[in-house]
Amino acid sequence: MTRRQRSVDVIVVGAGPAGLAAARGLADHGVGVVEVLEREAVAGGVPRHCHHRGFGRWGVTGPQYAARTVEAALGSGARVRTGVTATGWAGPLTLDTTGPHGLERIAARAVVLATGARERPRSARLVPGTRPAGVLTTGELQQAVHLHAQRVGTRAVVVGAEPVGYAALSALRRAGVTVAALTTEEPRHQLGRAWAAAARLGHGVPVLTGATVAELLGRGRVSGVRLRHRDGRLTTVDCDTVVFTGDFVPDHELARRGGVALDPGTRGPAVDGAFRTGADGVFAVGNVLHAVEPALWAAREGALAADAVRGFLDGSGPARGGPAIEVAAPLRWVAPNRAVPQVPVDAFVLRTSQALTRPVLVVTQDGRRLHRQYVPRRALPNRTLHLAGRWTRSVDATGGPVRITVGGPRGGNLGAATE
Repeated sequence: MTRRQRSVDVIVVGAGPAGLAAARGLADHGVGVVEVLEREAVAGGVPRHCHHRGFGRWGVTGPQYAARTVEAALGSGARVRTGVTATGWAGPLTLDTTGPHGLERIAARAVVLATGARERPRSARLVPGTRPAGVLTTGELQQAVHLHAQRVGTRAVVVGAEPVGYAALSALRRAGVTVAALTTEEPRHQLGRAWAAAARLGHGVPVLTGATVAELLGRGRVSGVRLRHRDGRLTTVDCDTVVFTGDFVPDHELARRGGVALDPGTRGPAVDGAFRTGADGVFAVGNVLHAVEPALWAAREGALAADAVRGFLDGSGPARGGPAIEVAAPLRWVAPNRAVPQVPVDAFVLRTSQALTRPVLVVTQDGRRLHRQYVPRRALPNRTLHLAGRWTRSVDATGGPVRITVGGPRGGNLGAATE
C-alpha cells in the first residue's frame, strides 16, 4: 500500500492537555497549518475518563475539562485528527502514520511530542502468581467504568497509595465495587491527610502500608492477593479485582524510535527550559517529560512550548546548548534536564525516593552555589516537588553540570532532613 505524502507546518503528537494547549497557542498566532494526531478515537487525553472534579481553574470534571480544551484547540484553527497513530520517522521532521484514511507520510517544520505517560501493568511489575482475569490499571478501570459502563467485579484491592489510587477508589465505588483494602509497599501512604482520612473514614477502606504484593491467586478469575508485610508476615485478602495504580512511566516509544535522547532519571525525552529535545526542531511537552503532573500543569507547559516553537520557526529563539542538570540521591530526577541561561524557567519538577521533612534544595555549578530553597512541608515519594527556576540566569553556559542536592539545616548535604 502506498503512502499519501503531504506537508504541514507543525505536527503535535497527542491530543491531551499539553498537546492541545500547544496546538492552540500555535494556531492562535497564525503558525500556518497545525495538525494534532491522536491515536484514540476521541481527543482530550486522560481527563476524558476521570469523572472527579478538580480539573482546570474552575474545578470542573475531567470530561468537561477535556471537552473545553478540544473546543479551544479547534476554535483556534488547529486540526485535530483522531484514530491516527504515528508509527515511526521517515526523516528528522517527517512522521509515518496510519489511520482511518490509510497510510500517510507527513513532513513538518517542527514536531511536538505530547504522548503522555502510562501506568506500568502487572506484567511489568514482575508480580508472581497466575494470570487471571480481573487485573487492571487505573486507566483501564476508568475506561471500563466511565467510557464503556462495563462490569468490573464485586470486591477489589487497590495496589498503590498515590493520589491516583484515590481516583481508582472513586471509580470502583461508582461501579458498585466494594474495596477490601488500599495497599502500598511504602512505609507511609502518599495520599495526603484529607484523602487518606476520606479513604479510611468516609469509605471504610483500610490503608495498608509496608505491604508488598507477594502473589496473585486464582485461575480464570483472580480470587485473592497475598501480601507480604514488613515484619515478614503473609496475609491473604480475598477479592475478584485487583487495580495496580501509579508507577507511571513516560510513553516515550515514538521519541526513542526517532533517536531523541532520553533522560536516565525521568526516562522521557531530555529537554531544556524551552522544551527543546536534542533533535533540532523536535519539542516535547507534558507528562512524557515527567510522569505525572496534573492536567493544568501539562496545559501550562503546552502553552509555553508554543512560544518556543514559534521562536524556532522564525529564528528568534535562544541558542541551543547549556549544561545538563543532575540530581543527587535521595532525589530521583528533575525536569527540564538542561539549563540555558537565556531561557527562563518558572519552576522545575522533581521527585524524591524517600520522605524528606522540610528539605532544603541546593543548586550548585562547579562548586558555586546558585540557589538555596527551603521547602516548608514534607516531601513524599511519587509526589510533586517544585524548585523555583530563577537561578538559571546565573548558570555558566560553558561550565560543568548543574547539581541539585538536599542540604542539611546548616548548609551541609543531606543532614537531618530525611526520615
